[in-house]
Amino acid sequence: MMERDLLAAGDLAASLAVCAGRLQLERRDTLVVGATKAHANDVVSDVDIASERLIVDAVRAAWPDDAVQAEEGHGRPGTSGWTWVVDPLDGTRNYISRTGPWSVCIALYQGEQARMAVVHEPVANETFSAVDGGGALLNGAKITASSGPPLAEALVGVSFQPGPETKERAGRVIRELLPLSGDIRRLPAALNLAYQAAGRLDGGLALDTKLWDIAAGALIAREAGVVLGGHGEEFSTELTIGAAPALWPALSERVRAALQRPTA
Repeated sequence: MMERDLLAAGDLAASLAVCAGRLQLERRDTLVVGATKAHANDVVSDVDIASERLIVDAVRAAWPDDAVQAEEGHGRPGTSGWTWVVDPLDGTRNYISRTGPWSVCIALYQGEQARMAVVHEPVANETFSAVDGGGALLNGAKITASSGPPLAEALVGVSFQPGPETKERAGRVIRELLPLSGDIRRLPAALNLAYQAAGRLDGGLALDTKLWDIAAGALIAREAGVVLGGHGEEFSTELTIGAAPALWPALSERVRAALQRPTA
């Protein structure tokens, strides 16, 4: 497997994420919403597709032998052992409806291991980034997870795909956590993890995501000191729990208990 300058890859990813974010801001008033995907709440716009093409075309030009996994269909196989995982617009419903934040997410994997990640929030002009083993940054400054207050004081992020079955599972978790936690915020998965990395959220969870939803945010969170897990020790697209170390035992126990409880 060929070596890679991860700092150079990170610089390119950050530049592309900022460019895609600028495109999204410029075209927000003229976007065209396309057909839904998996269900009625799974929407895509022409801006999602244009943003992905911008990123993937530049990655292909720089590293033509790399594989790409991309949400809107511009992926391809590769031969180098490196894979770019791209979500050009995580939080499309927020973007279209103007009801919350969204982000551009780019991660680079070596085999099965995330090695570089960028999450860019266009409205705030904030770029979260990380290189494996190098810590997490926000606009170039180091960030770390929160100190981990007790669950009763903790701010917890919740992310989930809006399909009917997933919403039922998310409802069980929210019913469990809302009376016990300081408060809850619903966010797109990448920003949920990035905000944990910056200490804005004390913990969070994501249900039934795709790899491109969490790949970049998970590396950034881990590098900032967030504990990640899911079913057992490993986080996954089915369940990702994150928390500051001191909060992890209480939050992970409550989330897992809620999901294991039979449906009423």
